[in-house]
Order: sequence, then structure tokens, then C-alpha cells
Amino acid sequence: MSDPRTRLVGAGYDAMIDTWEDWVARIEGDPRAEWRDELVKRLPGGAQVVELGCGGGTAETTLLAERFRLTGVDLSTEQLCRARRRVPGAEFIHADFTEVEFEAGSIDAVAAFYSFNHVPRDLLPGLLARILSWLVPNGLLLTALGAHDTPDWAGEWLGATMFFSGYDPETNRRLLTDAGFGLLRDELVTFQEPEGPAEFHWVLAKR
Repeated sequence: MSDPRTRLVGAGYDAMIDTWEDWVARIEGDPRAEWRDELVKRLPGGAQVVELGCGGGTAETTLLAERFRLTGVDLSTEQLCRARRRVPGAEFIHADFTEVEFEAGSIDAVAAFYSFNHVPRDLLPGLLARILSWLVPNGLLLTALGAHDTPDWAGEWLGATMFFSGYDPETNRRLLTDAGFGLLRDELVTFQEPEGPAEFHWVLAKR
């Protein structure tokens, strides 16, 4: 049974799927393509990649599926319906990625584009440890973490009830290194969401 906080996330994205896609289209300066390319260039063709919080089949999901063997995981039924239609070459799993399991040492890379800020922060250390266990030696993790000390918050966002949580960058770095990751690239990036500036802590890390 999923944590009630993460169930809010799945239900929220079900409810606001069209509003969310319109909102994303109005973001300016999103760095995700640059970081995606940083991951892609480090992986061999046909690598096994998992995307946590894959959503409705973004450009990142499409490219990863074209280059690699991709498994996308999401808790939103509506988002996954779109992802399966848009990216038929990938495998998709309807699951809470704070609980999903993969075989130890079976994954070359894990990517999470703006989904970890929906993870209850008390669950983040355990999630990072599990991701590390899935990865092959020198396997990679690419993620955008929250950049501020944000205790659990639930409220209205884009017309639906949503949940957010996160740590400051110093704590993020400590949690990653405590889990066993080595940081390859680690930057705070600010860009423009429709409501104003947003800052995320982007990390590329290695087992």
C-alpha cells in the first residue's frame, strides 16, 4: 500500500493532466534536456534505464526509449495511458516508485526529472539506498532534487491537491554520499516557471 502522501501525487496528476501539460509548455529555460544529454553520452546503446516519475511521455522519455531499454514508473494512471500511447517502445509500470523494486545490479542508469520533490523527505534516504542497489557498478543516477528545506506540504496546485517535500542542497549531498553515491556533477539551476523563478538541485551521481 502506497504512502498516503504519495497517493496524493498520483491522484493529483490524474486530475490535472491537461492543465499540467499546458503549464509545462510555458516554462522558459528548463535545463532538463542538457542534463538528459549529459546522462545519454555516458551510456552505451541498449543500456537498461529506469525513469522514475515518467509522467505522460515527455521528450526525455521518448529519447531515452529510442536509445536504450527504458522502463518508466509512475503512480498516475492517466499519465501512464498517455505515456504508453506516445512511447510504445518503452515498458511502463504503474507503481509508487518509493516502493517499486528491481533486481540488484540490473540497471545501468536511473533518471528522475522533477519527481523527487514529490517524495516525502523521510523516505528519501531509503529510496536512494534502493536505487544504488539496483545499479550496476559505475551505474548512474540523474535527478533534480528540491533546493530548499521544505517539510511535508500538501495543498492546491494547478487546480488539484498536490504534495511536495525536500531538503536543502547540503543535506541532499550528504544523503547521496551516505547512500554510497559519488557526485559527478552537482549544480543549483534557476529557470522560469509560469508563476516566476524556480530553483532545483540537479545531480548526476555514480555508484
